[in-house]
Amino acid sequence: MPRIAPPLVPDTAPFSEEQRAWLNGFVAGLIAPDVAAAAGVAAPAPEPEEEIAWHDPTIPLDERMKLAEGRPLPLRLMAAMAQQDCGQCGYDCRKYAAAIASGQETRLNLCAPGEKPTARALKTLVEGAGAAPAPAAEAAPAAAPKKSAKPLGYARENPVEAKFVSRRRLNKADSEKSTYHIEFDLSESGLDYVVGDSFGVFPSNDPELVDQVIAAIHAPDDFPIADKTLREVLMHEIALGAAPDALFELISYMVGGERRKLAKALAKGDDPDGDAKTLDVLAALEKFPGIRPDPEAFVESLEPLQPRLYSISSSPKTAPGRLTLTVDHVRYLIGERVRKGVASSWLAERIAPGASFRAYVQKAHNFALPADGSTPIVMCGPGTGIAPFRAFMHERVASGANGDMWLFFGHQRRAADFFYEEEIEDFQARGALKKLSLAWSRDGEEKTYVQDRMREEAEELLAWFERGAHFYICGDARRMAADVERAIVDIFEEGKKIERKEAQAIVAEMKKAGRYQADVY
Repeated sequence: MPRIAPPLVPDTAPFSEEQRAWLNGFVAGLIAPDVAAAAGVAAPAPEPEEEIAWHDPTIPLDERMKLAEGRPLPLRLMAAMAQQDCGQCGYDCRKYAAAIASGQETRLNLCAPGEKPTARALKTLVEGAGAAPAPAAEAAPAAAPKKSAKPLGYARENPVEAKFVSRRRLNKADSEKSTYHIEFDLSESGLDYVVGDSFGVFPSNDPELVDQVIAAIHAPDDFPIADKTLREVLMHEIALGAAPDALFELISYMVGGERRKLAKALAKGDDPDGDAKTLDVLAALEKFPGIRPDPEAFVESLEPLQPRLYSISSSPKTAPGRLTLTVDHVRYLIGERVRKGVASSWLAERIAPGASFRAYVQKAHNFALPADGSTPIVMCGPGTGIAPFRAFMHERVASGANGDMWLFFGHQRRAADFFYEEEIEDFQARGALKKLSLAWSRDGEEKTYVQDRMREEAEELLAWFERGAHFYICGDARRMAADVERAIVDIFEEGKKIERKEAQAIVAEMKKAGRYQADVY
């Protein structure tokens, strides 16, 4: 008689017998097929692609939630996520949903691209299923970090020490952007990587912003929080970006009258004054001036500072012991204050050469060069989307691969924003890069984007696909990637003179076969 494995979802979990049985099969099929086999649990057949059409970052959250209505809880949870399978949460979207549904994961704020809307949707779904989400205190610095079965340095829960080496601005002086080539030393970290992987960094907050937040709550910067000071915790462990609902809940207990109504409305996700999207932690405090929250309660109402993932732009074959990133310095004006991206500003302005910091390598989710070096590849990476393709080109040249390469790159102005121009031209001169197609949105009277270049060169692009080329795209998920995919569908539809559904089916089959891969954010 076979040994019966215990259920994956405990009997105390807040589900009906039917839900528990379904979840046991679902989770077993995803993350423990050997347990499922031992227990005799038949995992449900995977949902056909057309049945999970909401797993698409171009579909707005509210539409995805409608498409998922009536589905089992894990699929509704998955619909609430950012749909990028970026790995920043430590899972992919499906496994993160399964872990929340089974009770194995209580943190509902790990979907960094999904931000507050995803966290709110997950909380609503979990509460609707009868389970309580993790209290704010569990997200505070005092909480014990989650354990990971992955090797040291290959999960956000198990970072190692790496060293910052240098930064170099890639734009010319008259560019409207600031983009940097960042180099790191991995020689003492024990880390290695392959092209297509991402690099996770744990940044610190802007000291000036931290000091402004401390002043706004009228607290001493050396107030003790566990074994650290308030300033240390806010510098290194707490997110000071979008103000979380729990902060407005805390504020609602400290004010009265109309201000209490306003705080409660903001805590529910309402937007009475039309400014909710602009309220970071400092702006939220300034909206309710004069409050003096207990510093510990204040910290517990905030979210943990998340690591940031970047596509690696180097090949270990040409830069052993080193790793590089291509990073846009994010800055924008709201009101009279300049908001800065946490990690991009830390990398572009503050971290000093030789400084150590916590980091990890995130192994790629279905984003890699073909095993056969003779396979042609087409790469589309406007802006910082060039990062993994710089790595691809260096890797292929270093390994002696002879497959043709075609790069689509674009940005604002050729004279100011042509990243790695000398390297790319050298690849062309050596015959490694067979074809280069450039798109500049600010150089002419009409804006030209990479998808426009694809349509212009549709016949040749179709010929590359016909001889087995793999297609890769890296960049903005919601706009650019969607526009490029539409262009590819158009090229198949018009070039092969077939119905649009047939063209879409070809692209879907390319994705399934690993011939259409995306690294989007």
